[in-house]
Amino acid sequence: MFTYNTKGTCSRQIIFDVDGENKLHNVKFIGGCGGNLQGIAKLVEGKSIDDVRETLQGIKCRNNTSCPDQLACAIQAFKDREKEAAR
Repeated sequence: MFTYNTKGTCSRQIIFDVDGENKLHNVKFIGGCGGNLQGIAKLVEGKSIDDVRETLQGIKCRNNTSCPDQLACAIQAFKDREKEAAR
């Protein structure tokens, strides 16, 4: 389970799992617009983390970011952590 503290959005945190095939699972947003974020979580379930990051990166709402953009940032933070752990 990976936890990411968001920046600049109504949601405060994003929690998710990544399996051995780099597929996204169990995405949960803490805070924010419940229905919309549940919808995003269902849409990305089982998708490649790289595809999700590429698709959602750069979507803007307020503060020059959005909950989908923050999910892309969370995925990048996960990838960065995994790269560091491999060193």
